Amino acid sequence: MGYQAAARGERFRFDTLAAVMAAATPERSGDALAGIAAGSALERVAARRVLMDLPLATFLTEALVPYESDEVTRLILDTHDAAAFAPFRSMTVGALRDWLLSPAATAGTLRAAAPGFTPEMVAAVSKLMRNQDLIRVARKCEVVTAFRNTLGTRGTLSTRLQPNHPADDPQGIAVSILDGLLHGAGDAVIGINPASDNLGNCRDLLVALDALRQSLEIPTQSCVLTHVTNSVRLLEAGAPVDLIFQSVA
Repeated sequence: MGYQAAARGERFRFDTLAAVMAAATPERSGDALAGIAAGSALERVAARRVLMDLPLATFLTEALVPYESDEVTRLILDTHDAAAFAPFRSMTVGALRDWLLSPAATAGTLRAAAPGFTPEMVAAVSKLMRNQDLIRVARKCEVVTAFRNTLGTRGTLSTRLQPNHPADDPQGIAVSILDGLLHGAGDAVIGINPASDNLGNCRDLLVALDALRQSLEIPTQSCVLTHVTNSVRLLEAGAPVDLIFQSVA
């Protein structure tokens, strides 16, 4: 099938929707190294023009990663909320951008619409938006959550304290934590990217974090960003796991 658009009189063709999405992305060295980035600023503009006129429903019929071979794609499509998507089915990606920036998009309408948008739809519309646009839409969203403290209330900013250490030395990590706390950081989470995913090492870090949190009576959460499967094993073994999280991208 393919997609095509012109920019300043030059016509560009994209073989797949995945190629359009990659080319429409702001310039990044990682994309260039992977060989998927746009070859020029003009090609990037052309890819965004394709997205602007692309019906949102296309993402339900043309998976970026094949449905047959990807469990995540199957989960997204099999659990898609068609009723929530119905008001937007006739929209293009560009029209969705306009709606998000309009007064019609409120905290309530965004909450109701969210189950109808796949991650690919959200990624596509974000590629058509400036940072100011993204901030404007984000300000409409309200996601309040709580564990040992409350996060997400309007007018507040929470931060992650990231006391990484090249050798996962507990003393070095403790010093970094105290320094961060003195700067008012860490109310969202105190999260360590471990140098080693060794289960024993990760358990020691979790225990040390929990002991420090309890001794100072800090109303926050802790996390060691090891592999999700490691976190589950540690949780089952009784380690003080607060949050299970891993950066997969």
